[in-house]
Amino acid sequence: MTQIIPTAEPFFFLGDRSKSACLLIHGFTGTPKEMRWMGEFLNQQGYTCLGIRLTGHATSPEDMIRSNWTDWTASVEDGYRILRGISNNVFLIGLSMGGILSLLMSTRLAPRVMGVVTMSTPYKLPDDPRLRYVDWIARMIPYMPKSNEEPGTGWFDKQAWKDHIAYPQNPLRSIGQLNRLLGAMRDALPEVHVPVLLIHSKDDTYVLPDNIELIYADILNATDKTKLYLTGSGHNVPRDAARQQAFQATLEFIQRIESTKESI
Repeated sequence: MTQIIPTAEPFFFLGDRSKSACLLIHGFTGTPKEMRWMGEFLNQQGYTCLGIRLTGHATSPEDMIRSNWTDWTASVEDGYRILRGISNNVFLIGLSMGGILSLLMSTRLAPRVMGVVTMSTPYKLPDDPRLRYVDWIARMIPYMPKSNEEPGTGWFDKQAWKDHIAYPQNPLRSIGQLNRLLGAMRDALPEVHVPVLLIHSKDDTYVLPDNIELIYADILNATDKTKLYLTGSGHNVPRDAARQQAFQATLEFIQRIESTKESI
């Protein structure tokens, strides 16, 4: 059995059962560790927090290659069911691909999803004709570099980057699965009816900030939708230098939505 990378395990922090619970979802090739500091912050405010491990992640890249995008949605549903045993209402909070999953699954897990928070979430992959043939190419070239830049270049908090854990390369077959997941999300965006907070750093060079505008424009029926731009952070918002601003904005969003529901 493949072992989880040390310090990259899922986490669970029990809070006040009268409050909503928070499901925290990490990014593509990432681990629950990306979301742990946010989980600790929200738990200090009394919220139950579960940081799940998406199928194929936090073990070995070979595990990820064997997983499909529907395995990732199933991971989210499993986490949601666990939290529904503790709280009547759940917020979905995701980084990058975790944000994709949060938006999509908010349309499948209604009505007990209270709201969605996304960070650094893409609307689509960069245009590349090779995407049409990615499954075939992956048979010959299983991995590709994440970036042409030196590792850690996009991070503002260099100490946090040194402690970061993720697969060093992108499994090419998994990029094809990510592309399918993105298509499902785009189809679902008009069906998102819950409140949404979209967070993105203007300094993100991995998923460019214009993605937030495309997502925002397609969320046509949400009861409440808000954009928040950060600066001084790279792609990994909940680990990088502007994380406290993202944590506080998320907390205020959750409290505002909760208070709105209570007043109805």
